[in-house]
This record gives sequence, structure tokens and C-alpha cells, in this order.
Amino acid sequence: MMNLDLSLIWVLIIGFGLMMYVVMDGFDLGIGILFPFIRATPDRDIMVNTVAPVWDGNETWLVMGGAGLLAAFPMAYAVLLSALFIPLIVMLMGLILRGVAFEFRFKAEEGHRPYWDIAFSAGSYIAAFFQGAALGAFINGFIVTGPSYGGGALDWLTPFSVFTGIGVIVSYALLGSTWLTIKTEGALQGRMIGIAKRIVPVLLIGIGIVSLWTPLAHHEIATRWFSVPNIFYFAPVPILVLASSFQLMRLLTGGSDGKVPGAGPFLLALLLLFLGYSGLAISLWPNIIPPGVSFRDAAAPAQSQAFTLVGAVIIIPIILGYTGWAYYVFRGKVTGREGYH
Repeated sequence: MMNLDLSLIWVLIIGFGLMMYVVMDGFDLGIGILFPFIRATPDRDIMVNTVAPVWDGNETWLVMGGAGLLAAFPMAYAVLLSALFIPLIVMLMGLILRGVAFEFRFKAEEGHRPYWDIAFSAGSYIAAFFQGAALGAFINGFIVTGPSYGGGALDWLTPFSVFTGIGVIVSYALLGSTWLTIKTEGALQGRMIGIAKRIVPVLLIGIGIVSLWTPLAHHEIATRWFSVPNIFYFAPVPILVLASSFQLMRLLTGGSDGKVPGAGPFLLALLLLFLGYSGLAISLWPNIIPPGVSFRDAAAPAQSQAFTLVGAVIIIPIILGYTGWAYYVFRGKVTGREGYH
């Protein structure tokens, strides 16, 4: 095991865990983000029921990513949590508010349920926005003094981080709406298709702005993207973004029969998210603390990485197994009267 590139393996594991969290919890948060646009209580019940059997396992990936960062890259853990303490704490408060509201809205009296609906939606917006704000701050980079964070408590709050916070809300709303096109039917499904069609161009504009803003603000990222031959290697990313967006709109339009073909829109929305994730990785690699600390500089001793890798190799297949089984068991449409069928 000591002959393996343990630092690289741990970067891939942490990156995989964070991507899985974004995928699994993204459409879950997206449902809460869509609540203000759906007024009818029965429709909101159906929306929540589409994730009720699986939602509380989604944060497992976030915990795994954080624990992996602490175990494999303790310097990065110390710097990033110090720099992003406020947005991460507020994000966790949003997740707590959302989780409490999720459970209590089913048990509340009819007159009290609207308050829990507001709390559920507010928690979703808070969590999504501050995840995006933390992402924007990460792209901007941090002041590092020796092994510690050398900046201020509010350095994370910039116009760019606010914009990326809003962008993550829009992204999760697209995931939520396309997820509901799979899990619902009738009028509610039609509403979700209409909402998704309006979100796609907004998200595409947001991706374009971030793609311009980032290299303009960071010379090293501009050099990486637009120098020769890198520009030819990386050109497939924006091309695939445009192609995926076009195909997503085509599927949502539904052609002459007006039907949405299965999971196609949701998978394309996930592809858009993955392409954004890959663009971020290309821009910042190999830095785990932008702009100048690589993952090798922040790595723990090889013995520590090897020891914790054993646990990761055991636990990740278990998480994937029970998650896949849960989604398989609760596959199919959700209706207000019958539940799953």
C-alpha cells in the first residue's frame, strides 16, 4: 500500500464524496427551493414524499468528505474551516432547520403546517446559498501564513461568492425540478417541466458569467484555460455544456407528443453539474488550498493516510450499497393518494 500515491487517492475519494453529496442532496434541497412556487399543500406533500425515504442519508457524503479531509490533509482542514467558519456554520444551521421542519410538517396540525413549510424552504435556501458562497470563496483563494489561515473572518464574503451562492440555488432548483419530472405525474409534473425550462437558460447564463469572471479575476486560471495546447484539451467542457443544455431543453419541450422521456432531463442536469465540477477541478488543480498550496504540501504522513484508507475502502461500498438499495426499493412515481407505485 505504501507504493501507492496515497495523497492522490485521498484527493479522488474526497472529490468523489463531495460530488456524491452535491448529487444526492442537490435535488433534495432543490425541492425546498421550489416550495414557494407550489402553493397547494397536497402537491407539496407529494414533493416531500419523493425524498422522504432517502433524504436523511444524503448528508453522509458530506460527513465523509469532511472526515477524509481531516484524516488525509489536516493542514487543509485547519485552513479551510478557519477561513469558511461562518458560511459552513450557517449552512449547517440551515440543514438543521430544514431537517426539523421536514419531520414536524408531517406531524403538525393543519393550521401550523404552513409555518413548517416556510422553515423547510428557508433552510433549503440558506444551506444552498452558503454552500455556493463557500465555493466562491474557495475559488478566490485564501491567505495562508505558515500552516494557518492568515485572513479575516469575513474575507469569504465577496461579490463573486454572493453570485456563486445564488448560482448554487439555481442549480439545485434545476436538479429538484427534473427529479420531480421523474417522480410525479399529471399537473404537478407539468408544472415542474415548465419551471425546469425557465431555469435552464438562467443557469446557462450563470455558468457563462462565472466562466468569464473567474479567469478575469485570476490570471493563473486564465493562463491554464487559454494557453496552447491547454485550450484544445479543455475545449470539450464548454462544448458539452452547450450541447447538454440544448438536449435538456429539447427533452423538456417533449417534441410533438409532449412527453418527457423518463430520467433523461434529470441525468442531463446532473451532467451539467458534473461539467461545472470538472471545470473547477481543471482550474484549481493541484491546489487544495487555492491559490498556492497543493494537496501534496498539505498531506498527512503516509502512515496516517494508509491507516484511514483501510476504513474508507470498507465503508464506501457499504454506503453505496445501502443508498442504491433504498433508491431501488422506492423507485416509481409518487401520488398523493397511493404513495409509491
